[in-house]
Amino acid sequence: MRRLVIVFCAVALLAPFATLTTSAADQGQAGSQSTATDSKRFTRVVVGGDATVQARPDTAIVTVSVVTQNKNALNAQQENASKSDAVVRALKAAAGPGAEVKTSGYSLQPQRVYRENQPPTITGYEARNTVTVTLSDLTKVGAVIDTTAQAGANDISGISFTLKNDQPARDQALVQATEEAMGKARVIANALGGRIVRIAEVQEEGFVRPIPIYDKLEARMAAANTPIEVGTLDVTTRVQLVAEVEPK
Repeated sequence: MRRLVIVFCAVALLAPFATLTTSAADQGQAGSQSTATDSKRFTRVVVGGDATVQARPDTAIVTVSVVTQNKNALNAQQENASKSDAVVRALKAAAGPGAEVKTSGYSLQPQRVYRENQPPTITGYEARNTVTVTLSDLTKVGAVIDTTAQAGANDISGISFTLKNDQPARDQALVQATEEAMGKARVIANALGGRIVRIAEVQEEGFVRPIPIYDKLEARMAAANTPIEVGTLDVTTRVQLVAEVEPK
């Protein structure tokens, strides 16, 4: 009699656990089927958004050169050194203490004359010393150009304006591009008679860093200040967005 009671109790204890295990498996299968069914109901919509933000430059880069010529190489070099020293001193004074002045190129090359059926003949030498100044005070650009020209710079290749930090403009462009893409997705969802359930993917397709504004200038000896118009830079980006649309 005792043996029968023990077996009965064991069976009674195991029964609930078997029921729970089966129930959990059934729920997992039901959930999997439901997810698969829901995913089939969604329509994936791929749209793109573009944005261009204009930003005002905060940095100017001016490149000037001193070019000297002489039949003798040493004389061309020495004359260039003297004039370049005067130009650099004038450049630093006009640009101010916060500007960066550095030598960006130097060359001493022979000048040759080519005649038919004859070897080239060296007629002289040309020395070129190029200096680049980077400054954040854009109001001094005109004075820098005039001062260096008066000090002896005879080749001012031009100036460029750029941004020291383009991240704020880039962030603004990203926001606008994303908003444009979201607007397109909503329009498509409404046209399909549905609604956006979620955004499945967003990526930045392309970003164009602001191209510096260049201006070609001639070396001037006039007393009047050279007028400089800074203008604006374009920061452009593109976003691709994948949205899932569910019919109503």
